[in-house]
Amino acid sequence: MKILVVGKGGREHALVSTLAESPAKPELFCFPGSDAIFEIAKPTSATDLESLIAWMLAHSIDLCVAGEESYLIKGEGLANLCAQNGIPCWGPPKESAQLEASKEFAKNFLLRHGIPTARAIATETLEAAMLAIDGQYPTVLKYDGLAAGKGVAVCPDEESASAFLDEVFTRRRFGPGRVLVEECLTGPEVSIFAAIVDDQYLVFAPARDYKRALDGDLGPNTGGMGAVASRSLIPPDVMASIEKDIVQPTLAGLRNDGLPYRGFLYFGLMLTPTGPQVIEYNCRFGDPECQAVMPLVQGDLASFCLAGATGSLRRDLLSFHDGWSVCVVLASAGYPESSRAGDLISDLTLPENARIYHSGTRKMSDHSWETHGGRVLAVVAQADTREAAACRAHAAADLIRFDGLQRRHDIGILNFD
Repeated sequence: MKILVVGKGGREHALVSTLAESPAKPELFCFPGSDAIFEIAKPTSATDLESLIAWMLAHSIDLCVAGEESYLIKGEGLANLCAQNGIPCWGPPKESAQLEASKEFAKNFLLRHGIPTARAIATETLEAAMLAIDGQYPTVLKYDGLAAGKGVAVCPDEESASAFLDEVFTRRRFGPGRVLVEECLTGPEVSIFAAIVDDQYLVFAPARDYKRALDGDLGPNTGGMGAVASRSLIPPDVMASIEKDIVQPTLAGLRNDGLPYRGFLYFGLMLTPTGPQVIEYNCRFGDPECQAVMPLVQGDLASFCLAGATGSLRRDLLSFHDGWSVCVVLASAGYPESSRAGDLISDLTLPENARIYHSGTRKMSDHSWETHGGRVLAVVAQADTREAAACRAHAAADLIRFDGLQRRHDIGILNFD
């Protein structure tokens, strides 16, 4: 079995690592990949989406796995091009990927199908957005498009709202686009990841990530400074409610709207006092949640994804550890506003009870590693309890050094509830 994974970050490093551990023993390739990924998978000669399709055909690739969301909507769409050329793809077509690519599309989908979510108003100008806010703070502002995890702002006051709207409408930081002014929900957040195959689904271990840069959940928002994952994270009655009121209606909505879906679907949820509500959809695994979830996966992920891409949900191929997984992210100097490259990373040899996934690193000619991105590494450990997993992950993270290293010391320890 030959599998190509599309992406280059820590999420893809975790996916490639888990695929490599599958009993099917697939031959793995990655595009565009990274130095760390290429220690497990082979590179391609492709330079863009079109040449990637040609490369897959020339090398008889059996399965394409979409890791990074941008390729799902770029050009004609990764899954669409795969379908046109007879290549099974674990990832949705461009039309269905609008659930992530457009916040407005997703909001209309949720409202149309009666799926619990916050009220929102779509606006086209800074002035219209301020009128929609109408002095009601806190408020949530969402840029209608992909913005590498930086297109959403929870604004406690007019000053913060004006600053975000200025970035969107005046400076055009993310390009042209509208902004959703959304009701601010309260409660703990949780991420649900499901493998979707047409009308069927399988929920993986739920996860929670830590967005703020500093201990105590302080500082600016980031792409995620760590995560916890466990099948025990959500009480059974709450999970049953999520499946009944959110997951199943989402699948029914996709079917009713003629939107085919085979791949991972991320449900970003808020557990409000009145019940779970959808904050967002992502058409792939989250990052760094993927790094926390993947070590809990047992079985044959490679064969599972191939079966799913060809229309069969094979629950029998996977099982999940009952314990906890904790992921601690190590970030570079300047993150999240910027990132510094070129800082030498100390020895990456970790204890046997911990894993490391590379998000932003570069391998040097002497085989040492240096920083090459905002979030540099993810250190992950598992145990029967959250406390024990957190202790292992932080102890392993303590062993790694580089100039400017930033990290939170309360990942897996700070209580979300």
